[in-house]
Amino acid sequence: MLYKILCSAAVLAALVAPALAQSPTAALPPGANAAGDSLILEMNKAFRSGNKGRLTQLLPQARGHVLEPWAAYWELKARLGEASPQEVQDFLARHAGSYQEDRLRNDWLLLLGQRRDWAAFSAEYPNYRMGDDRELRCYALLVEHLKNPALDAQLAAEVRRNWYAQRDADDGCNAAAERLVGSQNLTALDVWQKARLATEANRPRAASNAVSIVAPEALGMLAELNASPIKFLSGKYLAVRTVRKEIITLALVKLAVSDSEGAAFQLDGKWALQLTAEERNWLWGLIGKQTASRMGTQPAGDALAYYARVTKDTDLTDDMLAWKARVALRAGTLPSWQLVLKAVNAMSDEGRMDPTWVYWKARALLATSPPDISTAVITPQGPAGATVTAPQRAEALALLQSIASVRGFYEQLALEELGMKISVPPKPAPLTAEEKDAARLNPALTRAAYAILAGLRSEGVREWNYATNLHQKGGMNERELLAAAQLACNRQIWDRCINTSERTSSVIDFEQRFPMPFQGSVVSRSQAIGLDPAYVYGLIRQESRFIMDARSGVGASGLMQVMPATARWTANKIGLSSFTPDQINDRETNITIGTAYLKLALDDLGGSMPMAAAAYNAGPGRPRTWRNGPVLDAAIWAENVPFAETRDYVKKVLSNTTNYAAILTGKPQSLKSRLGTVGPRSGDLPEPAKDLP
Repeated sequence: MLYKILCSAAVLAALVAPALAQSPTAALPPGANAAGDSLILEMNKAFRSGNKGRLTQLLPQARGHVLEPWAAYWELKARLGEASPQEVQDFLARHAGSYQEDRLRNDWLLLLGQRRDWAAFSAEYPNYRMGDDRELRCYALLVEHLKNPALDAQLAAEVRRNWYAQRDADDGCNAAAERLVGSQNLTALDVWQKARLATEANRPRAASNAVSIVAPEALGMLAELNASPIKFLSGKYLAVRTVRKEIITLALVKLAVSDSEGAAFQLDGKWALQLTAEERNWLWGLIGKQTASRMGTQPAGDALAYYARVTKDTDLTDDMLAWKARVALRAGTLPSWQLVLKAVNAMSDEGRMDPTWVYWKARALLATSPPDISTAVITPQGPAGATVTAPQRAEALALLQSIASVRGFYEQLALEELGMKISVPPKPAPLTAEEKDAARLNPALTRAAYAILAGLRSEGVREWNYATNLHQKGGMNERELLAAAQLACNRQIWDRCINTSERTSSVIDFEQRFPMPFQGSVVSRSQAIGLDPAYVYGLIRQESRFIMDARSGVGASGLMQVMPATARWTANKIGLSSFTPDQINDRETNITIGTAYLKLALDDLGGSMPMAAAAYNAGPGRPRTWRNGPVLDAAIWAENVPFAETRDYVKKVLSNTTNYAAILTGKPQSLKSRLGTVGPRSGDLPEPAKDLP
């Protein structure tokens, strides 16, 4: 893959030379120093395989290479547990100001926390720039507790927030929580709720770590219920003590994830009277959530009936409340709009601020608001009319105005609710020569671009994100972000071009955020088979960010992320008899097969762009099931897609499509017109293509 990029290497030469030249070889673009690049790639392979000896052997040969900081980082990181503090400090000094310095500092601080070396931790932590590691933050909060226990009440909320957000078991937040439980600033309920979240997420180790804080004697029962919750519950009859009640609650949580009806039966018939109101509310909320997420196979009323058993909505998590709002939207009657309102109002401040729930709260307020009142008064000049807007309607309009923009799905829908369309925003003022030079000479951006083009995409992306988001507090300012994004665009590193430009808030550069590489191929192929080119661009932007050699974790490849089996089926379907699997990353072949499959899915699903996008991401069988039930506004349908990845994908593809259409046509666009409605397949339509993969 490395030598595929030699054609673009020349344009990088000017980028690399001024910023990182530690020796003449540092000025060379990827590929020009083939031996040096191969050495770095070999060291990366050794790092990934844990070959410490090979890394130490090769490091001297990497001296002077533009990616030497990465090579030095891999070598020391591989043996960090045995390294001396002086070796660490020498590395930090040699690579001061770099991503690799702060990355190693992050690793070292985690090790110091695990060792409970609080003196060394306290000395180094103030130098930590990235600040994005929750476990490390928990260690820092624990140190603050040890220094000044009077601050515990303030620390507890942040520890709880970080701990709950960690999906996997971690020492830092667990240790901080344990100390704060001991000082009575976190409660036993806080700990049990962490165990419930971990059990629901099928993270038994994280659940076990939490339970060990408040009830180590219950770890045997925890293992038993994890093995078989129904067997565990069948063999128990009383939940008379607090620990016993919480363990029964964990068993019901575990059961609800796989069998919500079975959990409801157990809770209603055997356990409800033995549990606390908070435990019952949590369980009914989880059962409601699990039932609500089975769109197309479970009537909305079933989930709403479970949610109706909850006596206090604030006992529920934001995720449970989100599914309560979703299933209420699916029901679509006036009382259901009131349930949407109730669910959103019960969310945390953070949950209510999400544009999703800002938008749906506004829609719920409008749906349940009385009409504006017209009044008439007599003046010396004659009668005059006035309109009084109901406070509820005024609140709804204020909410819509707070998010309305072209930035995303709900922001665009808010624009349309306010009577506007989606248009290309004014282009920001041109970048100055000084701004361009600052980006071009930025060492981290330089090294990141080199790494990406040399085949170390993961490392390059991490360093690029560090440079734009984390190196300085709050990240780069708006103009710096635009300059960095333009640097990436010019180098055709499209994912960094897009993602960096998306970070600006006061200005939007559509040329950066919605680039159109390979326009001739994409537009001509799309139009030839009756596809909207904007839809294809919207999908490619979400699938691969225009990375030619992109490969997903499940094996999808290329610009349009086509699976090998799907590629073979589609090639056969469209008569591409010469297709072989190795062509899947060929740009023209990938576009031909990807657009053909998208058109087949679109035709199979009655021309519905939201359903075809869902089919492209999750396979056609799922949206065929998800469409069953009442006819829905497609925005409601998309919000109810059960898989978080596919739900996000559908919304982003349609939002992207609308913006690309505005660029391609030069005319204002409507997202709502692309969404339409979704409902059961009409009986007069042809049977779906059962063999569509």
